[in-house]
Amino acid sequence: MEGKKGNIVLFPFMAQGHIIPFLALAFKLEQKGYQIIFINTPLNIKKLKSSLPTNSSIHFLEMPFDSTKYGLPLDAEITDSLPYNQVFKLLEVSPTLEPNFKKILSDLVEEKIGFFKKPICVIADFFFGWSAKVTHEFGIFHAIFCGTSGFGLACYYSMWLNLPHRHTDKLEFILPDFQEAGKFHVTQLSPSLAIADGNDPYSIFQLKNLPTWKNSDGVLFNTVEEFDKNGLMYFRRKLCIPVWAIGPILLQENDRVSPRKDLGISLDICKEWLNRKEKKTVLYICFGSQNAISASQMMQLAKALDGLEINFIWVIRPPLGFDINAEFKPEEWLPEGFIQTVQENEQRGLIVLNWAPQVEILAHESIGGFLSNCGWNSVLESLINGVPLIGWPMAADQFFNAKLLEEEIGVCVEMARGTTFDVRYGDIIEKIELVMGESEKGKRLRGKACEIKEMIKDAAKDEDDYKGSSVRALDEFFNVALPMKERIEIGSQ
Repeated sequence: MEGKKGNIVLFPFMAQGHIIPFLALAFKLEQKGYQIIFINTPLNIKKLKSSLPTNSSIHFLEMPFDSTKYGLPLDAEITDSLPYNQVFKLLEVSPTLEPNFKKILSDLVEEKIGFFKKPICVIADFFFGWSAKVTHEFGIFHAIFCGTSGFGLACYYSMWLNLPHRHTDKLEFILPDFQEAGKFHVTQLSPSLAIADGNDPYSIFQLKNLPTWKNSDGVLFNTVEEFDKNGLMYFRRKLCIPVWAIGPILLQENDRVSPRKDLGISLDICKEWLNRKEKKTVLYICFGSQNAISASQMMQLAKALDGLEINFIWVIRPPLGFDINAEFKPEEWLPEGFIQTVQENEQRGLIVLNWAPQVEILAHESIGGFLSNCGWNSVLESLINGVPLIGWPMAADQFFNAKLLEEEIGVCVEMARGTTFDVRYGDIIEKIELVMGESEKGKRLRGKACEIKEMIKDAAKDEDDYKGSSVRALDEFFNVALPMKERIEIGSQ
């Protein structure tokens, strides 16, 4: 604790796509000289502790949570371990964490936990809007951290508050309070949003949570101001509180969480395989840890890859509806002989189960494109390496990220939407060739991706004579947060 500037509490929602950006933020703030207190449920804390580098000083606090009290399976503390139809249940019951969160803050303020002093601030997940009121009861600065694009979350926020698709019979519509985002199509709605009517459980949760964001003292976004202005300006206008773009916040090679040894593929095998390929000739395919395409879509994608005869790495997960507790055998869901043909044909492709070292793969010079669900973590990992994307959004803000990447930034071609989209292998071939081939549009996409890479590098630059926009934004955040702590300390003397 000696020499630290003060304590910062981080409190993410229990999902891999939320915990990982928060962990990356923890390392970032630790490098700035702050002591990090990371709060989550016991199983998530246990997993994080076992995977951290030995030199990390992040302190973890367990928050009790009994999933069986809410009709969830035993030890269901993270969305990744739940079937899709139960993921929302974990979100729905998350406000029950409030009493335990309040108890932890109380103990920290009263210095009952180790040698920790009263926190400088609490940085919480956007699903935990209720945490602002609790935090302020102790006179502590509160911020929301969004591991998303400003544009994607602005669309998400506006959609849920206004349900614009419910007020028109047309397939296209605009957002009444975010018209600069352009037109949207009903196929860009997640399943839960498409059926929302304002009285369904998901709407009820959102209508309770979203308005509470105004109670926070500010919002941090894992994005870059230069290419995400519209979304950031939406929240500055809508919430009337400071909004800072501090991205990219990503795990570095020396602090990344290690996967279980029984999953995926080793980094060494990946690198050895990639080293044998020419520059920009490999397509990387991964739809994230939470999403899965349908069995028929999986078959069409395999047929397209077989017809294209390009190099690829495909991180394959069980198709939608597959029993997550059953053994998954890819060969049973792919065209007959596909895997054998790929392996025999000069090792043209790698089929990887569940997990691959994505950051290192995308950083390799042989990668020429990324077929992605457009989850924001993956998008940033692609863009920092100048890799253009082929979009296949499936849930939440992914549809809106794809729209931002294609229409505003110009680094993506959308190929399909969701798990019910009738995608044919011929269409897949066309989009992959467009991005990976020598067409004029393909060249423009790759050129733009390289421009964005440099833009991100500039935003993150932290030198004596120059600080990029994201570095300045994080400095501004502390300039706002620290005076509040100092005022409170003076008032209590």
